[in-house]
Amino acid sequence: MEQITEFLRNTTTVQIVDILIAIGIILFFRIFSGTISYIIIRMFKIKEKKAKSIKQSAFYSPLKIFFIILGFYLAVVFLKEPFQITNEIMNVVYKAFIIISTIAFAKGLASSFTPKSSLYQKIKEKTTKDVEDSMFDFALKIIRAVIYIIAGFIVITALGVNLNGLVAGLGIGGVIFTLAAQDTAKNLFAGVIVFLDKPFIVGDWIQVEAFEGTVEDITFRSTRVRTFENSVVNIPNSIIANASIINWSKMEKRRYRMNLCIELDTPLEKLEKFQARVQEMLQAREAIFDDSIIVKFDTITDNGLNVLICSFTNSVDYNSYIAQREEINYKIMKILREENIELAYDTKTIQVKK
Repeated sequence: MEQITEFLRNTTTVQIVDILIAIGIILFFRIFSGTISYIIIRMFKIKEKKAKSIKQSAFYSPLKIFFIILGFYLAVVFLKEPFQITNEIMNVVYKAFIIISTIAFAKGLASSFTPKSSLYQKIKEKTTKDVEDSMFDFALKIIRAVIYIIAGFIVITALGVNLNGLVAGLGIGGVIFTLAAQDTAKNLFAGVIVFLDKPFIVGDWIQVEAFEGTVEDITFRSTRVRTFENSVVNIPNSIIANASIINWSKMEKRRYRMNLCIELDTPLEKLEKFQARVQEMLQAREAIFDDSIIVKFDTITDNGLNVLICSFTNSVDYNSYIAQREEINYKIMKILREENIELAYDTKTIQVKK
């Protein structure tokens, strides 16, 4: 309280008025920052009539922050002469103003390049349908990274750091950094290769080495896959780029294959009738491609007569494929019982000398 009283005694009426004007400048920009930001964004979005959509713009919050900081900066500039603020203090205030403004606008610009932004939707609509969402997402991540890197350099420059000296220092430490970041660089370039080759996209069911599941996300470093055990595995992109990838989602049809070993003493007439009935049963199913059906007396083994049953079904989804296979198996077993045909078992005859 004594310090405030002392300050008022040493302050002239003109200086008090200047302080009140400075406070008024701060309050003006604080109160009307939202309105000014709204008007500026509305100028660029003339067709947009909903106020809520304008306030949800990526630049609305950064602009509000900018005008609030601008109010403080102008207030300090206004008080420079009356209170004889030194150039050193003004330089610090100016640097703080530049740094906060740069960070705010960098955040707003980066937020414009997200899958939820209107800019993303407009670009997506104008591109061909052959470009997957995952490729767009990866490109947006690169753009956002570049924006933040540029903003970082601007902040470093505003702080007065000599970039030439920084670059020279990076040259000395670059070897150590490069050795430490080899794996990261490999994964990054491998991620680019994955997007160029497009062996899979987000949502595909893939199998890479010992991992199998649905692709949830593709990042700079790795690909996130949710396995059928509902666990999540992050596979480094360098492994994916050098591995054989099975994309089960790209299947146009799926093969059903069954080998039946029938007893050796089965009459050939029964065997032929069984083959004909299985052939008719498969042809009657809408999910089976007729030109892919094979029901043949394949081989004669020590245990019995081997019949190969093979066909392709359009049920590529795993659950529907298993259901389709189960139905076929039931019908084959029914035909076997109706024709009184027994399956052979692996048997061996052992003779014991007396």
